[in-house]
Amino acid sequence: MPNANEETRALSQVQDRAVSELLRVAPVADDLARRFQEAGFSLALVGGSVRDALLGRLGNDLDFTTDALPQDVLKIMRPWADAVWDVGIAFGTVGAQKEARVGDTDRSFQIEVTTYRSEAYDRTSRKPEVSYGDSIEDDLVRRDFTVNAMAVALPEKRFVDPHGGLDDLAAGVLRTPGTPEASFSDDPLRMMRAARFAAQLDFEVAAEVVAAMKEMAGRIEIVSAERVRDELNKLILSPHPRKGLSLLVDTGIAEYVLPELPALHLERDEHHRHKDVYEHTLIVLEQAMALEDDGPDLTLRLAALLHDIGKPRTRRFENDGRVSFHHHEMVGAKMTKKRMTALKYSNELVKDVSRLVELHLRFHGYGTGEWTDSAVRRYVRDAGPLLSRLHKLTRSDCTTRNRRKATALSRAYDGLEKRIAELQEQEELDAIRPDLDGNQIMEILGVKPGPAVGLAYKHMLELRLEHGPMGHDAAVALLKEWWAGQQG
Repeated sequence: MPNANEETRALSQVQDRAVSELLRVAPVADDLARRFQEAGFSLALVGGSVRDALLGRLGNDLDFTTDALPQDVLKIMRPWADAVWDVGIAFGTVGAQKEARVGDTDRSFQIEVTTYRSEAYDRTSRKPEVSYGDSIEDDLVRRDFTVNAMAVALPEKRFVDPHGGLDDLAAGVLRTPGTPEASFSDDPLRMMRAARFAAQLDFEVAAEVVAAMKEMAGRIEIVSAERVRDELNKLILSPHPRKGLSLLVDTGIAEYVLPELPALHLERDEHHRHKDVYEHTLIVLEQAMALEDDGPDLTLRLAALLHDIGKPRTRRFENDGRVSFHHHEMVGAKMTKKRMTALKYSNELVKDVSRLVELHLRFHGYGTGEWTDSAVRRYVRDAGPLLSRLHKLTRSDCTTRNRRKATALSRAYDGLEKRIAELQEQEELDAIRPDLDGNQIMEILGVKPGPAVGLAYKHMLELRLEHGPMGHDAAVALLKEWWAGQQG
């Protein structure tokens, strides 16, 4: 067994390596620290930047803490940075962008410098109360988790780790610097951050932290919807979202921020009898992630997570013993819109995710290829720019262990995609429009802009979807025939 001196020496070597790594990949830190020192202030790289450097994944986002007040930080940063913004100054944070050369590469660093601070919620406010601290140790103790409560004081390059963050990082454990009850009382959003970091880092959450999350779950209600949404997004976009979502469900926090998810726990999916809908949903999410081809896709992942939330409300026990969920996609689309709106998502994202939830069952009417060309055109038209995501969601929705059934579904969808590709090549399906536009319709019918033009356009679009391209003369004849019927 190593003695205490050997352990201390080994720890010091790890700290020295961390300091060297930080300054190797971010020499801009030393430059900034000298400017703070010349102005009579301290500066330290802190939190996630130190953690990520130790994990070998430090990027271009650098977080610093200082004893300088925000106005002093602005005075130091403005002559040095390429751009400075003060949108977070009410919370003691000044942001900046700095272009710097690292080795043979030009890099653009996003920098935040925050004055030593403490913050807490009261029972009636959704915003933290900010007060400034006097030392880096006081600043670190207010941080959410020990792995985020490490710093490198600059320019002397002193490793500061008063709460054992390095040991917890090595063990892959999330603990709070003080008691979890005190930490979560200061900022209840930290309970969601525990789930998010578990998902991002694939860490375990300490038992006492989980216990506090269960006990204090209801406190999350004091946090604004925007902050909850942003934390949820980071969790969903992480490499291991199942881990974080499961923690939110198991601790009861999901009951307050996304109650539709734990509601799936009790439901059995008639297509996948070996799993409940909750487990099926998590598998669909993971399978959708595996189909992403350009990084994490929030729209796709939200659709996968929410695609079956209409099932609890539509469950019916049939006379033959089966369980049905008729129209759960329509109910789920409405529930998706309501929940995402409550979480203050953008109108565009709400619309796209709700549409994917609404369309996710459409393919199951395809069978073994019985759809007409008209039905294929409508499938493409209804999906619009979401077609690629709908392909991925539909394929991900197959979680059956029956290999023969899974293969048949996959082949059927291969066939649908092939038909879509063929029709797209022939007909430009991505932009399906009638053979006659609004101006042509008005000219042919001799009418002015008004409701009649819209009705005529809709009729011609239906003909286009049903029959494909018709050509100008045939379209004119059919328009006149329809118009004559309208006049009668």
